[in-house]
Amino acid sequence: MISSFLVAAGGFFGAISRVAASKRINQYNKRELPLGTLVVNLVGSFLLGLVIGSNMNHSLFLLFGTGFLGAFTTFSTFKLENIQLHMKKKWKTLILYIVLSYSLGILLAFAGLKIGYSL
Repeated sequence: MISSFLVAAGGFFGAISRVAASKRINQYNKRELPLGTLVVNLVGSFLLGLVIGSNMNHSLFLLFGTGFLGAFTTFSTFKLENIQLHMKKKWKTLILYIVLSYSLGILLAFAGLKIGYSL
């Protein structure tokens, strides 16, 4: 029961943080590129790598890794924005968004993992 509570509490704060961060970033974004989602997902990739690499105890991992970061990052919004760019025929932006999201996401997760191992 405590595990479910930890995931739920982390998820609550992660979702609120994602919405706040995305809105803040997007209010200054004048480009077609969905910068709010991109930044949130890249930061989340790094932080999840850091959490995993730091080998924190299971309860803290449920709170921060599964709960907070699971709700903070957003694969569904990423996919929806890809579909929207496709429908608008914004091919260059779509390709840039996909390439940046996957390549930088993997690199940042790896960097977070390496830093986490060294802590």
